[in-house]
Amino acid sequence: MMGLHIAICGCGPAGLTAALLLHRAGHCVQLFERFNKPQPIGSGLLLQPTGLAVLAELGLLDNITHLGTPIARLYGLTESKRVALDVKFDALGQGWRALGIHRSALFDVLYEEVTRHSLQVATATQVAHVAYMRDKIVLRDTQLRTIGEFDLVVNALGANSPLSANIARRTVLEYGALWTNIPWPNDAQLKGFNYSRLEQRYRRASQMIGVLPIGKSHIDAENQAAFFWSIKRGALNAWRAEPLDAWKDRIVTLWPAAELLLATINSHEQLTFAQYDHFTAEKPYANRLAHIGDAAHATSPQLGQGANMALLDAFALSLALQSHADIGAALARYADMRRWHVRLFQYASALFTPFYQSDSHFLPWLRDWITAPLSRLPIGDAVVARLVSGMTTAPLAGTNFVPVRLGSNSESGIG
Repeated sequence: MMGLHIAICGCGPAGLTAALLLHRAGHCVQLFERFNKPQPIGSGLLLQPTGLAVLAELGLLDNITHLGTPIARLYGLTESKRVALDVKFDALGQGWRALGIHRSALFDVLYEEVTRHSLQVATATQVAHVAYMRDKIVLRDTQLRTIGEFDLVVNALGANSPLSANIARRTVLEYGALWTNIPWPNDAQLKGFNYSRLEQRYRRASQMIGVLPIGKSHIDAENQAAFFWSIKRGALNAWRAEPLDAWKDRIVTLWPAAELLLATINSHEQLTFAQYDHFTAEKPYANRLAHIGDAAHATSPQLGQGANMALLDAFALSLALQSHADIGAALARYADMRRWHVRLFQYASALFTPFYQSDSHFLPWLRDWITAPLSRLPIGDAVVARLVSGMTTAPLAGTNFVPVRLGSNSESGIG
């Protein structure tokens, strides 16, 4: 199918990737963004081999890898130093890695490509409704004013999108996380950390600290890491009211090596609270309307799949539109391509999140004494690595999609 007039709502990774892929396929694309200037929202993230393959398809893999840092291992210890998480990408074979990336770096690479292709971006536009007129779908703002008429609307507005508010039953997750990006200290100063690992520390499942190396926000910047702290939504005001040093003391008690990383955090305002909901749309499309990314399925970030799912959704939608002359048939094909991959990771995330973020005493015990040891056995480590990397089942069913190997030989300590 060629030459559709397509509105893409949202300039996050899902929307920008969809715009580039659909433009390349010959469609007329227009992006809509609620901010006065498109900008990234959120902290660092992990790009898995599946998400990297979509960026490779766009010719942007080198741009991304020059900014990010290869992640060879996800490693977490309890306060008693028992291993509660150990995912080695080498269990998949030599050269498999995730990529820690600054969210603004991913945004900039995608947005620069959008700009290079002179794609239209309408800013300060609050998309809130769709309607239908003849054979077109009509976008409307919060005042029900018409924004434009299109052949297809792509909803990439995230988990709180007004265009997908009623597509699935939502579960509000009790735990979220405080996060900030921090400079990565000189290797000579920093002991106990490795710049090719995502590291976490746990006190049961009620407290979790994490450090993810994310490379550079731009080519001339210094290396950074994303720092995050698990916290209940209901405890946020109490945290804001307590002295920052009291919070730092709790972290250092659980993870003494983190003290140097905390030195650059001097106010509560440096940390942003991320809240999480869980839902999965049974049908991620309607008449001339496709939901992608968090607008179609949202969950906690325990398996690090959010951005990868968004990139895969955009790619699947592009392929489906190429393979069907009818929009309805193309949208059904898009849903079929993504159905089992999305459901697997939504179910897995819902299953594993309480082991790492909950008030349970039994689940962290089970995690530390049974689940984690089993995952480190020769077969178990490969199963877990395939799950975390997004390769347990076909990301795009019915295609020859191939995840990307970054090619590093071993875990390293580069800074």
